[in-house]
Amino acid sequence: MTPTAHVLRIGKIVAVTGIGLLSLLVTLGNITDYCSNFLFVEHVMKMDTIFPASNIHNRSFHSPVVFTCCYVCIITLEAFMAFACLRGSWDMTRNLKSGAVAFHAAKRWALWGLTGGILLWFIGFEVVGGEWFGMWQSTQWNGLYSADRIVTFIMLVFISLQLKEEERPEAL
Repeated sequence: MTPTAHVLRIGKIVAVTGIGLLSLLVTLGNITDYCSNFLFVEHVMKMDTIFPASNIHNRSFHSPVVFTCCYVCIITLEAFMAFACLRGSWDMTRNLKSGAVAFHAAKRWALWGLTGGILLWFIGFEVVGGEWFGMWQSTQWNGLYSADRIVTFIMLVFISLQLKEEERPEAL
């Protein structure tokens, strides 16, 4: 393996580890500060801080059971992301000096974790929260900026993991 290929692999491992750690910290934060973060989900779904004249208020929910179910799903998906990304980074680390095929196969868990991140941060926050519940209209309960930042990084890492290395002779 060339020195450049080795550094690229390490960069991929570091990026996936970072996303795994972010997911772990977000999961722990949502569990240990349950009430504050529950309020976020509640207000987004109630749509009580979007523009008063907005014509989409009929999309709101006002059920504590629905809020709780959605929040538990969010926490569960965050925990899955943390586990899958950290497991993926571990698998890639174990295959750091392996051939290209083995290293690429070791990305499986990382890709599942990143896919969970796309599901949560893009579909959950940006599509459902941002567009369906009009979160973009709220100045107080708006998580779109954080979601944009996280989704962008997840997608860049997802794309970078898809780039396969060629099996090359050691001497180039």
